[in-house]
Amino acid sequence: MAGGGFSDDKGGKRAHLYEHKITGYFIFACVVAAMGGSLFGYDLGVSGGVTSMDDFLKEFFPKVYRRKHAHLKETDYCKYDNQILTLFTSSLYFAALVSTFGASHVTRNKGRRASILCGAVSFFLGAILNAFAKNIAMLILGRCLLGVGIGFGNQAVPLYLSEMAPAKVRGAVNQLFQLTTCLGILIANFINYATDKIHPWGWRLSLGLATVPATVMFIGGLFLPETPNSLVEQGKLQEARQVLEKIRGTTKVEAEFADLKDASDAARAIKDPFRNLLKRKNRPQLVIAALGIPAFQQLTGMNSILFYAPVIFQSLGFGSGASLYSSAITSGALVLATFISMAFVDKFGRRAFFLEAGVEMICVLVAVAVTLALKFGEGEELPKGIGIFLVVIICIFVVAYGRSWGPLGWLVPSELFPLETRSAGQSMVVCVNMIFTALIAQCFLVSLCHLKYGIFLLFAGLIFIMSCFIFFLLPETKQVPIEEIYLLWQNHWFWKRYCTPEENEHGLDAKSLPPI
Repeated sequence: MAGGGFSDDKGGKRAHLYEHKITGYFIFACVVAAMGGSLFGYDLGVSGGVTSMDDFLKEFFPKVYRRKHAHLKETDYCKYDNQILTLFTSSLYFAALVSTFGASHVTRNKGRRASILCGAVSFFLGAILNAFAKNIAMLILGRCLLGVGIGFGNQAVPLYLSEMAPAKVRGAVNQLFQLTTCLGILIANFINYATDKIHPWGWRLSLGLATVPATVMFIGGLFLPETPNSLVEQGKLQEARQVLEKIRGTTKVEAEFADLKDASDAARAIKDPFRNLLKRKNRPQLVIAALGIPAFQQLTGMNSILFYAPVIFQSLGFGSGASLYSSAITSGALVLATFISMAFVDKFGRRAFFLEAGVEMICVLVAVAVTLALKFGEGEELPKGIGIFLVVIICIFVVAYGRSWGPLGWLVPSELFPLETRSAGQSMVVCVNMIFTALIAQCFLVSLCHLKYGIFLLFAGLIFIMSCFIFFLLPETKQVPIEEIYLLWQNHWFWKRYCTPEENEHGLDAKSLPPI
């Protein structure tokens, strides 16, 4: 899923001199900004539920509605195989992909707060248009406006949170965006469960209630301070110092403010960060952080479950109410998993979470495939016991993903990029993530129709490949200072051929870190 995180390099040589308190002003700013995650999460949760509602299908997709109730053997896996129906979901992510480039310009030149406000306005307009849609064109246009809002939010909110957070709690604050995304999914599923009983306009209420988090985000955004980093970039040094003192709860911010100015100067010295990212010494970051991890995050199959949980459960024989209730259970498991990740990822490490969860997800997907191969596809609903078993093991899958590829798919790339390529690298992470999100959204239902239970074996195979990718190519970054991450590459069995000490511009030696 398209959530996010971004770690700013403010460590430098003066990190031990930083002082801070967790102030009410800081908490307010983070809570309001993190509402951007709830926009993304609410849409993830609500779209799958709406596309499974009979009233929605009868009005816009009558052929799908008739196929859904046919109970024929050939339609068991293909009830929702309709490219226009899937375009209703995926159009948002194609729009988010395109808008990310405009959002990057606004975020860099006008500030993080400006992008947050733009995202809230666009999302509000899209929700209104969807709620009052009279035809498919209005639906798709509304989804595109929602996508623009999410594109701006995903670009600005994680960056805002990281730049506002003290260095010692940056990891937990980064994952606040993931947490609000998961809470948005959970709330949307419960709303769908309630509105499914309101005929014939319950689906309009589900879509229209997206205006609530957008309104809260916009009104709160009017009172948000701009980040000190952005103010320094705009040359507003005095205001930046005042904001830094206020969010840190102390006037003793000389060390952090000096590092902030140095980091800004260093970043401006790079004229073409995208070209810099392509240099040989940055090959590990390009392959792992910019391309591999954001693509693999979507290929776990998790977003298919988030997009289409009610649709999947109905395809597997659950009734309408039962499917929505089951998807609410899975989204609740995702919230629980996020808390687990926030609490233990700095203790057990990134690699351990990736690899252990990978084994769990593979086992679950194989179990789902075997169960469906033996018990499903004969035009009859699944027995109650088998249905409960599927819900339980899908929850296990969700918990595994929610503590590994979900939050770490954003956190780890943000740790790997050096300062001079960090802005370009984050843009590539968002771009690659949105491309694969849109493709999965568009292709999953037709793949389910043609591959049947084999789709789950396909995802299991992909998770095996990405687990090997992590095992062989990703060093452990736990408790390694961000400014020393590049030393890991110099001491890595594979990447050291690209990152020799002679190419190191910082003058440090990889011997200062243990072998990987």
